[in-house]
Amino acid sequence: MKVFVYGTLREGEANAVFLKGAVKLGKERLAEGYMLYSLGTYPGAITLPDGGPLWGEVYRINACILRALDWLEDYPVEYDRVEISTSYGKAWIYLYNPSVSDLPVIESGDWCQRID
Repeated sequence: MKVFVYGTLREGEANAVFLKGAVKLGKERLAEGYMLYSLGTYPGAITLPDGGPLWGEVYRINACILRALDWLEDYPVEYDRVEISTSYGKAWIYLYNPSVSDLPVIESGDWCQRID
């Protein structure tokens, strides 16, 4: 199975250690339809009909890593896990559940290009 990550799980970011043992397949740009928000020390993405692209990475993972990611992302409370299409095939993505009404938008759609 695969997972698309767009925030602190990306290579070089704070939670990348959770993907130890995973195989990085490569960088990925998801097509239009996403909005990325800053929650301070980590991001949350949602789907939005008039949203833009979302940048991240795709990894091949096992069931043990998926369970650890579910725990980290507080699935299904804070984040929902849904299947999407990537250039590497189907992959899971964690989408933010709570309201984003007062959160700052990361216009680029790229957590690694944010301006703190």
